[in-house]
Amino acid sequence: MSHDDLHHIRPWRQIQRRQSRPIMVGSVKVGGDAPISVQSMTNTLTKDAAATIAQVKQLEEAGADIVRVSCPDEESTAALKEIVTAVNVPIVADIHFHYKRGIEAAKAGAACLRINPGNIGSDDRVREVVNAAKDYGCAMRIGVNAGSLEQDLLEKYGEPCPEAMVESAMNHAKILQDHDFHNFKISVKASDVFLAVAAYQGIAEACDYPLHIGITEAGGLRAGTVKSSIGLGMLLWSGIGDTLRVSLSADPVEEVRVGYEMLKSLGLRRRGVTVISCPSCARQQFNVIKTVEVLEERLAHITTPMTVSVIGCVVNGPGEAMMTDIGFTGGGNNTHQVYIAGQPDHRLKNDDIVGHLVELVEKKAAEIEAQKAAEHAEAA
Repeated sequence: MSHDDLHHIRPWRQIQRRQSRPIMVGSVKVGGDAPISVQSMTNTLTKDAAATIAQVKQLEEAGADIVRVSCPDEESTAALKEIVTAVNVPIVADIHFHYKRGIEAAKAGAACLRINPGNIGSDDRVREVVNAAKDYGCAMRIGVNAGSLEQDLLEKYGEPCPEAMVESAMNHAKILQDHDFHNFKISVKASDVFLAVAAYQGIAEACDYPLHIGITEAGGLRAGTVKSSIGLGMLLWSGIGDTLRVSLSADPVEEVRVGYEMLKSLGLRRRGVTVISCPSCARQQFNVIKTVEVLEERLAHITTPMTVSVIGCVVNGPGEAMMTDIGFTGGGNNTHQVYIAGQPDHRLKNDDIVGHLVELVEKKAAEIEAQKAAEHAEAA
């Protein structure tokens, strides 16, 4: 029995997700019973269509379900049509203040507009954007940020606080509701973990719209990953969140990788290889840290859900191997034990540990995919 299977049979490992109404972001369902989707955002100049397309394709390969691009000017929305037609994932257009950019983005094929209707001017302007979204099948995201709350709310509450963020979100939501538009999701982000979590808890109780969760401006790769994992982990554990973005000052591909690792660790999403490895100590019979570092890179192309344990000695190795698809445990005299489906299968010398494990994983992945294809064909 694999490690992933255990997540599905232990009641104390089950997360009861908040019931939200579903919306469509292009071809991706967000909310309802849909899997929690993983997003990222490009950092290229959107008006440079070629560079933006290249980065979106990198994010697609990493597993991004949805990608956002910033549209601060007319040149960016003009490039959007070329970008949308060249990629496979739904594209979200990030719009701030200028309502015409929202209309242009919808016409260009954006799957979603990240726009706050209360910040784009008169009711007529809001109506124009909503009509464009309706005409072109475009969703919206209301994106509240603690660092840019409306002045009247700051005066009312004295400072950014969860109540102010929830009120801001609901005010924007009411504007869309008054225009009979309901195909939207909400985010209430902050760089402070406590503030963000409390705001999301508040908005989760205040409405049933799907929630885009994130800790904004979380920091660099290491610090931002830790900070996001704490905040998003608390929300996901309590069932809050329909789509997420990990905001890192790093390669956007890392945001996708970290997002999936969060979901995998909570049993909420299964994609690619999960490597279970020890921190290593004087008992290790091979260089665990270097082996795992190279192994993870060599297995990055595998999308089939699978678990692999890499343990340096026999203290915990056999036990971990029992719960993984493929296990590797260090042994004496440079001879190590390989497990398949929890059972001892064969031994291996030090020669090429990574190469051998990659070969086993690729073989297992091919078998799993072939079995899926056969079951799909039979069902059809």
